[in-house]
Amino acid sequence: MRSWSRPEVPRLPGRGRPLRLTDTATGELRPTSPGGTARMYVCGITPYDATHLGHAATYLSFDLVQRAWLDAGHDVHYVQNVTDVDDPLLERAARDGEDWVALAERETDLFRADMTALRVLPPEHYVGAVEAIPEIVPLVRRLLDLGAAYQVEEDIYFSVGSSARFGYESGLDVATMRALFAERGGDPDRAGKKDPLDPVLWRAARPGEPSWDTELGPGRPGWHIECAAIALNRLGTRIDVQGGGSDLAFPHHEMSAAHAEVATGEWPFARSYVHAGMIALDGGKMSKSRGNLELVSRLRAAGTDPAAVRLALLGGHYRADREWFPAQLAEAEARLSRWRAAVALPAGPPAGPVLDRVRDRLADDLDTPACLAAVDRWAAEALTRGGSDADAPALVRDLADALLGIGL
Repeated sequence: MRSWSRPEVPRLPGRGRPLRLTDTATGELRPTSPGGTARMYVCGITPYDATHLGHAATYLSFDLVQRAWLDAGHDVHYVQNVTDVDDPLLERAARDGEDWVALAERETDLFRADMTALRVLPPEHYVGAVEAIPEIVPLVRRLLDLGAAYQVEEDIYFSVGSSARFGYESGLDVATMRALFAERGGDPDRAGKKDPLDPVLWRAARPGEPSWDTELGPGRPGWHIECAAIALNRLGTRIDVQGGGSDLAFPHHEMSAAHAEVATGEWPFARSYVHAGMIALDGGKMSKSRGNLELVSRLRAAGTDPAAVRLALLGGHYRADREWFPAQLAEAEARLSRWRAAVALPAGPPAGPVLDRVRDRLADDLDTPACLAAVDRWAAEALTRGGSDADAPALVRDLADALLGIGL
């Protein structure tokens, strides 16, 4: 599956700081400590209604991770999936009387266009679940051979009991895990399972559903095994960051990590599990099921500058659950106008201190509100007092682009 086009990233003088991120598994702010190449896997969309601002906030967060690593001198090996066959997609296609393949392709194209407009750096590998089936099947077979998977009728399930550390990532109690599992696509009450939390690895063919003929029998993959296979085959074991929205911590990231760890014998799957907060609208989490969506494409079609959308989302900390208000966009548009006016000046105050400040705050768990405040202070001084440094406006323009993804 093709990714989207990569924007040019300006080179900045000096070197960025080592990046620290909050790890969900420990609750600690920890250095990411990658080697020469940082490895990151971020869970992508299920393409049936893209791209709402909750999606955008998540992918902007991991775009900042990539930018901070690049600025610190690392190469970045970034992989993202597309869950282009799954129950929610099939249900939406059936509801609307549309071919599920056409729906997935259209929404994935829209997502690519939105990511391009928002200047999100693309993954090196952008992989659909359908194209990954030939690599998912051997991973399921591996789990069967290890005794970590079993059949219920013709479906194949993973045994969470085969993972000695199951639950370490989310840190939830069993009752909470079971409730979330039922809410987020699991089937805890299915008869014949060894444990209510056991997730499906391979769903045998049902009438009216897509399926693929494999050595496992006709069927399609489960959600969690998809990400485990795609990540292992492109990034290997013990990656630096597994990321996504906070609603993926359980069951999706817990399950996919357990699949990978049991199959390979390597623990942990990721050195850091990093999760972005939820964006609310009208008092509830922005989601397709609720229908309370603000779409990036709708804002773009109305003439909103994507840089203002990006600035508005960066105005909150990535881990915070927060609500979207139209006033945030108006504030971001005003900020963008001030920044552009300031970098258009022939000279300004020295920009070295603002570069240092942005680097410091970005490396400290992506503290974007402090980053924006630092550029605000420089722009305000430039616009009110001027300055004599002829190189400063260009440096501020470049740091806003390279570190924050804001094109001025």
